[in-house]
Amino acid sequence: MEHSSGIQASLAGRYALALFQLARDGNALDSVAASLGTLKAALAESKDLQTLTQSPLVGRDDAAKAIKAVAQTLGLDSLTAQTLGVLAQNRRLSQIPAVIRAFSTLLSAHRGETRAEVTSAFPLTKTQQTALAKQLKARTGRDMALDLTVDPEVMGGLVVKMGSQMIDSSLRTRLNKLAQAMRG
Repeated sequence: MEHSSGIQASLAGRYALALFQLARDGNALDSVAASLGTLKAALAESKDLQTLTQSPLVGRDDAAKAIKAVAQTLGLDSLTAQTLGVLAQNRRLSQIPAVIRAFSTLLSAHRGETRAEVTSAFPLTKTQQTALAKQLKARTGRDMALDLTVDPEVMGGLVVKMGSQMIDSSLRTRLNKLAQAMRG
C-alpha cells in the first residue's frame, strides 16, 4: 500500500488507517465505505451535525452520546460507529472529513484505482460520471474513483484534481482569463 506511510503522518490518517485495516480484515470495506459516504453527505447537508463535530463547547460524553445517536439514525455499520465513538471520546470529531478522505485514498489504492476530485456547477448524472471516469482512465491508464463536489461558483464545466495534476475547464476560469486578456 503505497500511500499508507504518508497517510500515517497525519492525525486523521492514523484513524483512517486503523479503520481501513479493521475493515479489510473483517471483509467490511464496502460497508464502511458506504457508511462513510452516508456520513459525508449528512455532514454536507446538516448544520447541526457540522456544529456537533466542530464545536469545542460540546463535552466528551455529550459528543459521544450524540454521535452514537447520529450513527444509529444514519444506519452506519458498527466499525464506522465505533470509530466515531473513539473520535468523540478523544475530542477529534473535527477530523471526520479528513478521516473520510484518507480512508477513500487507502481504499482506492487497495483497489488499484486513482482518485479524482471533481467539482462541477451542477450534480453530474450517472451517465456523465461514467463518461468522465472513462475519459480519465484513457488519460491515466488506471481505473478512476470520483469524489464529486458541487460548487455553483464554477458556473459551468469541471475542475478535476488527480494528485498534483489539475484540469480546470470551468467557465469561471475561462471568464477570468478573458478578463485578464482584455485588460492587456
